[in-house]
Amino acid sequence: MRYPSDLPDTEWQILMALLPKQSGPGRPRTRDLRDILNAIFYVLRSGCAWRMLPRDFPPFQTVYYYLRKWRRDGTWEKIHEALRDRLRAQEGREVSPSAAILDSQTVKTTEKGAPAATTQARKFKVASATFW
Repeated sequence: MRYPSDLPDTEWQILMALLPKQSGPGRPRTRDLRDILNAIFYVLRSGCAWRMLPRDFPPFQTVYYYLRKWRRDGTWEKIHEALRDRLRAQEGREVSPSAAILDSQTVKTTEKGAPAATTQARKFKVASATFW
């Protein structure tokens, strides 16, 4: 492991089975998927910009390509569900969750913002002061 966000061998064995295999004809992969995942987790953990990935990771364009591909084809969702089910089983809970909590917050807004409303009031005061 090079960074705290890198996958240990045990976690890599679990995720390796969940990642899609290379399909169809074409050029074989030249990048290790473990390095790709380590780079994604590095960005998530550190909060750095993609372009600031350290040079010992694959190029940021390659890492971002795989992230987008896996998000679009549902791989991230499958990984999440599999890991959630595995964790719930280890905790002795029912594998599928039986309840969900949704939280939302509404904020009232006006068409005219506060600066416009206060600007009009100031203009009136200035106008009435000069009138007298």
